[in-house]
Amino acid sequence: MKERAIGLIELSSVASGFQVADTMLKAGNVRLILSRSICSGKYMVLIGGDAAAVRSAVESGAAAANGCLIDQFVITNVHEDVIAALGRTHPGEPTGALGILESFNVATLLQAADAAAKAASVTLMEIRLAMALGGKAFVTMTGDVGSVQAAVAAGKKIIADAGVLVNAVVISRPHPDVYREVI
Repeated sequence: MKERAIGLIELSSVASGFQVADTMLKAGNVRLILSRSICSGKYMVLIGGDAAAVRSAVESGAAAANGCLIDQFVITNVHEDVIAALGRTHPGEPTGALGILESFNVATLLQAADAAAKAASVTLMEIRLAMALGGKAFVTMTGDVGSVQAAVAAGKKIIADAGVLVNAVVISRPHPDVYREVI
């Protein structure tokens, strides 16, 4: 099933995370993309599918969260790079500038990554979500300098407006050793 929409619920409880995942999957015809514990004792459930089914599943999951809901969202018409960059272990080759968005919140970072990919001609290289990051999340992207600057600005606005911005950086000509750390 090709995802046209994604939905995420972030919880403060691992036990509630399992219950919410089960509830979401039973609520509609959706596919489980990620369901796991994340740093700081939190849990996240990410699903994909038809927009209406994803909305219904997220609403049902949020209702089953038992007071443990941290955040939730649905992105319709999600940019294909967002799905591709999730958990990518071998990102594509860099093509120029390097952009990095970093957030204290997983849900907001995914929304920012989608906005960045839609704002300019960049390639999302990797999205890391709160594993061994103290609950933080980040996305790396590459493209020409102007495109990376525009994409980072679009993503940064979403993260800053939510009050969970850690940092946003554009490196116009990264040293090859820096890119070796990314890829």
